[in-house]
Amino acid sequence: MFNIGWGILFIAVNFALFLICYRMFGRVGLYAWIGFATVIANIQVTKTIELSVLSFGIIMTLGNTIYTTISMSTDMLNEKYGPKEARKAVWFGFFTLIASTIMMQMVLKFEPQATDFAQESMQTLFGLMPRLAAGSLLAYLISQFLDVQVYGYLRRRFGASNQFWIRTNVSTGFSQLVDSIVFCTVAFAGTGLYTLNEWLQIAFTTYIFKFIISVVSTPVLYWARSFKPKED
Repeated sequence: MFNIGWGILFIAVNFALFLICYRMFGRVGLYAWIGFATVIANIQVTKTIELSVLSFGIIMTLGNTIYTTISMSTDMLNEKYGPKEARKAVWFGFFTLIASTIMMQMVLKFEPQATDFAQESMQTLFGLMPRLAAGSLLAYLISQFLDVQVYGYLRRRFGASNQFWIRTNVSTGFSQLVDSIVFCTVAFAGTGLYTLNEWLQIAFTTYIFKFIISVVSTPVLYWARSFKPKED
């Protein structure tokens, strides 16, 4: 029960920080958020939690909430600045993930001093990172570019201001389905970390949770769309 209550607060804090970042820094803030979120999401995904819903225990990984804000950012860039800026932001996030992976793998190769206390913990967190990064990079590129393309198509078909919710929810819902399948397959399938049942639960709950967050984020995106940052 604690995880559910804390999770609701966690989602609210993620959305609040996203809004503050865009409000204060405008378009640059969206780029910065995407770079930050791609790295943090791949650290958070190493933690597995269980949610108790109607006496059922659901296994899921963290990282879903902040990863969903990446699609929120690209949708906002697409909405206010056009698909070219959204695609540019996708490549920016791709670079930050590659750069952070390379740097952390190099950090792990340094021989720790005798009194060092961080190496073992860092190895636990970042030792899986190459495989997680491979799954995330592939899923990220496919899903985010898909999100941009689908959003652009929907903008032509449902371009009215009050149809923003259609554009963002359909594009995000579709792209997140592809993202969840690709990521969970590459990152976790065949690793021995999870049983088949646990893996299926993670893949299913990852998508469902992302979709729920994307729906909940709709009022947040409407609010963000009304911002007129000075930096723009």
